[in-house]
Amino acid sequence: MNRYTESLEAQKNFVMPTYSQSIMLVEGKGSFVWDSNGKKYIDFTCGISVCNLGHSHKAISKAISKQSKKLVHVSNLYMNDIQPLLAKKLVENSLDGTVFFCNSGAEANEGMIKFARKWGNSKGKYIVISMENSFHGRTLATLSATGRDKYRKGFEPRVDGFIQVPFNDMESLAQAVENSGNKVAAIILEPVQGEGGIIPAEIEYMKKLRTYCDEKEILLMFDEVQSGMGRTGKLFAYQNYDIEPDLISMAKALGNGYPIGAFIASRKLGEILTSGTHASTFGGTPLACSAAMATLEIFKHDKVLENCLKMGEYAKKQLNKLKVRFPIVKDVRGVGLMIGVELAEKAQDVCKLSQKEGLLIITAGENTLRFYPPLNISKSVLRKGISILNQVLIKIQNNSI
Repeated sequence: MNRYTESLEAQKNFVMPTYSQSIMLVEGKGSFVWDSNGKKYIDFTCGISVCNLGHSHKAISKAISKQSKKLVHVSNLYMNDIQPLLAKKLVENSLDGTVFFCNSGAEANEGMIKFARKWGNSKGKYIVISMENSFHGRTLATLSATGRDKYRKGFEPRVDGFIQVPFNDMESLAQAVENSGNKVAAIILEPVQGEGGIIPAEIEYMKKLRTYCDEKEILLMFDEVQSGMGRTGKLFAYQNYDIEPDLISMAKALGNGYPIGAFIASRKLGEILTSGTHASTFGGTPLACSAAMATLEIFKHDKVLENCLKMGEYAKKQLNKLKVRFPIVKDVRGVGLMIGVELAEKAQDVCKLSQKEGLLIITAGENTLRFYPPLNISKSVLRKGISILNQVLIKIQNNSI
């Protein structure tokens, strides 16, 4: 029994079956991954916008290796020398404020929710408004904030204090605030909805929302776990709207695959989460922060954002050609390399066929393909991946599958 056969047996017998998995990936480099049978794939998933700089980036691997030989973990009861420098770098490139470090997107969003509750406690405010079709995580609180009922099935009752309203609809949001009796502490939304089908917020809506929150003394919180770290051509998607949130969360691609999350609270809010009010055992370890520092350095020096915008325009142009060619393709939308292709039928079937042909791609919602290639992908690899999708759609149209 070889290693991979043994691993497959262990998977069946000892790993909780919470994921639908079909192949075992064992190696990655740049825009490519290989499975346990040696088959090569173009990766248009990036671990769901985690490896935004591709797999096994040399500079990040080097930073992790170097730090692992020095200091891996130290309790947050003590300072480490890298965490403050990472906080400074994040603030300099986004929202002026203070940073809390954690491990994941759900934990970052949970932290923002706790911050909003603590901020609103003396004001009698505790309700958080989120958007329909949103996704904010799998903890009980972030699940209650998530605007898709299917994720909550079997985990009822919901945590109290969350209301969902339609996305890009100021009238519905204002009505919900009024109906709450002035108990809304915060509004949380994704500037571009990911799981909901790659739906960008409208510019006018975002500007009105910022003004409205200022008038009503409501915190505006942006979930940038999926749309952040360059995915839309800006380091954070909200920077496309010329406004600023009061809080912003991030994770996924912050460490380009090494687990790290964070949220930033605007400096004007003062000190809300003080000593003992919130914590994370593994938040902001020297090793995690080293990975994130290396990631940000690559963004700074390697023209990643420029390539993202350039390749994003090229990808949308090529994908719109598929829309003309195939009736199954209903819409192409998105920003940068955060692109959704809406289909007239379930997108999962196209994902399965694409995988057989050597392209990894996933769904957003039920009927949308989610295009998340590495932000530093080359035009030739991007073209090859879209060509594979084209061949898959030909087979579907000709019923030759």
